[in-house]
Amino acid sequence: MNPAQVMPTLAGSQYDSDNRLIGLVYDSTPPLPSPAANPWLVAVDSSDNALRAVTHASREAGAMNACALHLIHVQPWLSKEASEAEFAHRALRATARARATLDAASLPWRLHVVLGDPAERIIEQAVQLGATGLIIGSRGLNTVESLLFGSVAYKVMHLARLPVMVVP
Repeated sequence: MNPAQVMPTLAGSQYDSDNRLIGLVYDSTPPLPSPAANPWLVAVDSSDNALRAVTHASREAGAMNACALHLIHVQPWLSKEASEAEFAHRALRATARARATLDAASLPWRLHVVLGDPAERIIEQAVQLGATGLIIGSRGLNTVESLLFGSVAYKVMHLARLPVMVVP
């Protein structure tokens, strides 16, 4: 079976005060043996930039004695109905290549899917995990383009209080 076709295990969900689904956690098969051991957070979406970040993270993790790879995928706010109907499907589709890359390298992972502002939620998740570092792909924008178009990598780099590796 193709690694991208292996369904990850739902490990948790989070709801807001209006009972809207706002977060999901999925584990690889097999799951991370120690999710809190040297956690690294990798921001992922369906882009080639994110896939390069995952590939880089897999090489780095392979060179370490212990590294728990956590992936994060952030989606814009959805209505309660759309959240229930589409949230998981969109997330699994957007992260399929990233998950398959880690599965092919036999690296277990944990995927965190959340709603909200990407930079803010990535940093919040890194803090919650006590992440050692954060890896994010860059669209290759120059400084002016980043300011005009609001690069997530640029915002994360400047707001995070932990090491951030930006992969071009």
